[in-house]
Amino acid sequence: MADSGRGTILQFAPFQSSVDEGFWHKLSSLKLNKLRLDDSPISITGYYAPCSHPQVSNHLTLLAESLPDESSEESSSRLASQGNRNRCPVPGILLNTNTLESFYALDKQSLLKAEANKIWDDIYSGKVEEDSSVLLRFLVISFADLKKWSFHYWFAFPGLVLDPPATLVNLRPASQCFNSEEAKSLSRACNEWRCMSSTADIPFFLVSVGLDSIVTLRHLREWEACQNNVQKVLFGFYDPCHLPSNPGWPLRNYLAYIYSRWGLGKIHFFCYRENRGFAELGLSLVGEAEISLSPGWRNHQSMPNAVGWELKRGKKVSRCISLAKTMDPSRLAVSAADLNLKLMRWRTLPSLNLEILATTRCLLLGAGTLGCQVARMLMAWGVRKITLLDSGKVSMSNPLRQSLYVLDDCLNGGKFKAVAAVESLKRIFPAVEAEGLVMAIPMPGHPVHSQEESNILQDCRHLSDLINSHDAIFLLTDTRESRWLPSLLCASANKITINAALGFDSFLVMRHGSGPTGAIRNSQAETLNNMSASMGNLNLSSQNGSQRLGCYFCNDVVAPIDSTANRTLDQQCTVTRPGLAPIASALAVELLVGVLHHPSGIYAKAEFSNSNDNGSNEQPLGILPHQIRGSLSQFSQMTLVGHASTCCTACCSTVVSEYQTRGMDFVLQAINHPTYLEDLTGLTELMKSTGSYMLDWDNDSENDKDDDDSIEI
Repeated sequence: MADSGRGTILQFAPFQSSVDEGFWHKLSSLKLNKLRLDDSPISITGYYAPCSHPQVSNHLTLLAESLPDESSEESSSRLASQGNRNRCPVPGILLNTNTLESFYALDKQSLLKAEANKIWDDIYSGKVEEDSSVLLRFLVISFADLKKWSFHYWFAFPGLVLDPPATLVNLRPASQCFNSEEAKSLSRACNEWRCMSSTADIPFFLVSVGLDSIVTLRHLREWEACQNNVQKVLFGFYDPCHLPSNPGWPLRNYLAYIYSRWGLGKIHFFCYRENRGFAELGLSLVGEAEISLSPGWRNHQSMPNAVGWELKRGKKVSRCISLAKTMDPSRLAVSAADLNLKLMRWRTLPSLNLEILATTRCLLLGAGTLGCQVARMLMAWGVRKITLLDSGKVSMSNPLRQSLYVLDDCLNGGKFKAVAAVESLKRIFPAVEAEGLVMAIPMPGHPVHSQEESNILQDCRHLSDLINSHDAIFLLTDTRESRWLPSLLCASANKITINAALGFDSFLVMRHGSGPTGAIRNSQAETLNNMSASMGNLNLSSQNGSQRLGCYFCNDVVAPIDSTANRTLDQQCTVTRPGLAPIASALAVELLVGVLHHPSGIYAKAEFSNSNDNGSNEQPLGILPHQIRGSLSQFSQMTLVGHASTCCTACCSTVVSEYQTRGMDFVLQAINHPTYLEDLTGLTELMKSTGSYMLDWDNDSENDKDDDDSIEI
């Protein structure tokens, strides 16, 4: 290239930025999981490389690894990238604001000057000799709108203003500035420099041309050594610019450093560029610049002005990128769901364990009014693994009250509820891992014909396997007897069990206690002796931590029987006030979340708002009750506790032991002969014993004081 002409002002091609999508995704994760509302500056790392195409400049790029890991305070990406010839790491600062208004209100000139002052300090402290990349410090300000997945940002590449400007004496392709021997030696030296892991990513260096035409590349700290037996010294740098008439932006601060460090007024520089990874002297430039700055430039106290905010089409404006359109809708849905939960953790629940919620496997027995609502509430809390079990089909009366169904699900005889519910869940939230199982639950009081026994036993085994493979089980069925077998299986497997039941205007939500522990006792023999203890178990004021909490059947004095036979129309459907199911379902899910976050888990004692224990063991989600009973007619709600009964037909040690010993034979006998459970648990003897006992009266007659005055009831 011909001389540019003596006296021409040296102009630098501005740096250009490029941000990979991975950077924004990682920034979103970092902000949600670690930074939250902290808007302190973040140390980041940008990457650039020499220009490698005659028509395209290289950009300074931000990648996912540009940001620090969530587990560390500082970015380790610079260390990880050392020796990578394709990525020269450059230190930068990210200032991410919490609102768009704050983003626009930032004092950009002050921020730019502060970063330029760091470069100025690095020049005079000698840090540049140790790490020349600090001459390329940059700044990014941003605002991340995580609801819309849009990001506002603006890059600044601080450049020290040379006053007066440097004068360009000449600028030519490097191939025209060296003889053939020097050109070969220079190419070889550059390629070796770029291939060595210790120097490949060092962006500023010295080019020493010896009297013997041997070219050597050296570190900046070796300036003094370059003065001996050399023909000339050029100041080389990796030039990201492709233009044949302008050097790239890195030269600006490089010239400021050279003048401030060594006081040189005439500087020969080498703009290193490549082609397919090798030195290309036809693209590289060699130039000569003259600098005649004021004496104050060599005084550390005289901080020069700075420029460098990136322009967009020649204007000083920020940029905005939206990833919503490029992202998979399913991924957007997951991000939006996670955002709400993480915002909860930001503000009031720092101990909220989203991981345990996302990995908890929930089995919902019943996909009706309660099942639909519970499934929705679970997804809102971040539960992703849900199995629904139901044998019914969607009828015309269902969609209004059962939120997962629509009219199309009722047509042609109706879809199976379990199948339709899962389809609806996946439409609502594609990331949910939902499964629907069409199966009836074997029930006491519903005798099984001999030809059906194998199928019923298979269903029992399948239900047992399901309960064993899930972490939490919700009992949401229509009938009392359909809850017996799941209650027994949960007690045997010691699974978290949440029960919700509806009346017309009242509801019960409770968590079952843990399964029986300790020695198995013969409750038949002990029933009469333990009557007072059993009654004591019903005392709401009891806070004995050694007692298990009861299950749904612990207060019963009869075994579950067939409650579906001979029912009128109003008895065939669950007739409740419409608002009841959402209330009970929400409380049931909140109860599960409380159990999962309690240190004692399934063994947690019942708590009350006025409990003496509550003050010493406060949980972030509040108290963890045993039972919640509510009435819509009174708009009232109360928390109760009932301890495990030694005569319970579902969870007492006698029943669980018999099941674990006899297996499905025991279940089949309980189904075909409900009174068997009463006989086994001692309820039969208990009811007989209460059939008669003696009451004493005070007789008005002074003469009648015999024991015969007692009355048998």
